Amino acid sequence: MKRFIGFIKKEFYHIFRDRRSLFILFGMPIAQILLFGFAITNEINNVDIAILDYSKDAVTEEIINKISASKYFSIKQLIEKESDIESIFKQGKVKAILNFEKDFSKNLIKDHKATIQIITDATDPNTANTITNFVNAILQKYQKSLNKDAVIAYQIVPRSRMVYNPELKSVYMFVPGVMTIILMLVSAMMTSISITREKELGTMEILLVSPLKPIQVIVGKVFPYIFLSVINAVVIVVLSIFIFNMPVQGSLFLLAMESILFIISALALGILISTISATQQTAMMISLMGLMLPVILLSGFIFPISSMPVPLQIISNIIPAKWFIIIIKGIMLKGVGLEFIWKETLILLGMTVFFIALSVRKYKIRLE
Repeated sequence: MKRFIGFIKKEFYHIFRDRRSLFILFGMPIAQILLFGFAITNEINNVDIAILDYSKDAVTEEIINKISASKYFSIKQLIEKESDIESIFKQGKVKAILNFEKDFSKNLIKDHKATIQIITDATDPNTANTITNFVNAILQKYQKSLNKDAVIAYQIVPRSRMVYNPELKSVYMFVPGVMTIILMLVSAMMTSISITREKELGTMEILLVSPLKPIQVIVGKVFPYIFLSVINAVVIVVLSIFIFNMPVQGSLFLLAMESILFIISALALGILISTISATQQTAMMISLMGLMLPVILLSGFIFPISSMPVPLQIISNIIPAKWFIIIIKGIMLKGVGLEFIWKETLILLGMTVFFIALSVRKYKIRLE
């Protein structure tokens, strides 16, 4: 019995000495519960909207102030003409635009009825529906306050208009998100085990004595997987178009170039994981657990980033998938060109260069 107890003590010592095991046992559950608790929400907070006010009277100003005072919306800008609506949505600056009809106050007083149009970006149908419902709730509350002492009831009529996805098809949201997840996880996992496989098979010595420079080894490891991942991307897009009737409003060439850039970014991230992992098992675990949750929860694929706590919003900026989803939705659903997504493209390019440079640096360290 003493031997058995001693054996158990030894196992405890081994676990407590292994920091990676302790992190998996205690760190991962804490990280997961915090991510799920804060990121998964159907509510909206501080959603950026724009106002198109043709009336510009006391009533519309009061309504705008009430909407602005709520925690759900943040008025990003005021626009002057209806022709600006499309360009603002394409820039991705706002999720909704409230359009007050001309002579809003006069119509409300004279006819006891006035109209406000709620225009929402329905590339994310769940968020679009939620925005419409929250605006309607604020308008109904204001209408109720107007009718408190009124003989004839005043009526504010909201008319909703969904752009880019008027039928609110969920596939318009899921196809870009699923494409992003597949390309990220498959590409990262494929390359994350490449260098660790060399270590485990004992062939790393061949690379060590070869005349190849670290950058050549990294690029050589990544290049074959680029071709394979591009085939994956083509299959996904073809299935999306012909099976799920997913539209591609923008340039197929631009979509292809952006997809290749994202694939290279994911592959470079996989190589980075590979250079810092001792075994294939560790590399696979980091790829799955370290990438899957952030990609699903913090990329804006399912849950709006603007509704998350500020720390998670900041962290989401270092998730490559976030920027690719913005790009792919812009090209496929909005038909935007590079002039609207150049910032996201530069961010992805910068991340790719950073991952490759860090991989080379880590590889050099392991050579010494």
